[in-house]
Amino acid sequence: MLRVCALLLLLAAPAALGSDSDTQRPRHDSNLEIYKRLFETKRKDQLNALKNLVELSDVNQQYKIIDIMLKGLFKVLEDSRAVLKAANVQPDDPFPLDDKIKEAYSHVVENTAFFGDVALRFPRIVHHYFDQNVDWSRLLRWGLRFCNQTGVFSGGANQHVLTLMSQELGITEKSADFVNPYRTERDDVSHTHVQHLTNNRSASQLTLA
Repeated sequence: MLRVCALLLLLAAPAALGSDSDTQRPRHDSNLEIYKRLFETKRKDQLNALKNLVELSDVNQQYKIIDIMLKGLFKVLEDSRAVLKAANVQPDDPFPLDDKIKEAYSHVVENTAFFGDVALRFPRIVHHYFDQNVDWSRLLRWGLRFCNQTGVFSGGANQHVLTLMSQELGITEKSADFVNPYRTERDDVSHTHVQHLTNNRSASQLTLA
C-alpha cells in the first residue's frame, strides 16, 4: 500500500514552474528552460519510484497496484485536459504563467511520460487494463498529441519513451525494427501464470453456478 501511495503522490505533484525552448515562444524561453530542467528531475523521481514496483516479486500485487495507479493517472489526465480546454490552451502556446493552468500542463506532460514508463516495463499488465478501455485510449492519444507539440519532448530519451509506448500499445504502427527494451521473459511468464489463475477461478465459478 505504501508503494501505491508513493506512486499516486508522484502523479499528483507536478514539477515546479517551467517552460519550453520552442522558437514559437520567444518571450517565455527562460520559463520553458526552467521547466525542462525540473521535468528531468521529476522523471528521475518517477523512475526511482517505479523500481520498487519492478522488483516486486508478487505478480498479483503488481496487477493490483498498476490497476489503482492507472485509474488515478487517467483521472488526473482527464481533469487536466478539462482545465486546459476551458482555458483554450494550445500545446504550442507560450508556457502558461497562471498557476492552475501551469499545474494542468505539467500534469499532462509528466503523467503521459510516466504512463510510457509503466507501459514499457509492464506491457502485459498495461495491455490487460488499457486495451478495452476506449476512454483511456482517447485520453492517451490526446495526451500524446499535446506532449509532442509542447517542445518539452524535443528528442532524447523522453521522446523515445513516447515513441516506444505508442508502438507498444498499437497507437502508431510498429516500425520494422521495433523492440521494447524493457520487456522480459519474466513478464511473459508471469502474465501467463496470472491468466491461468484467472481462468481457473472463472471455471470454478461457472461450476459452482
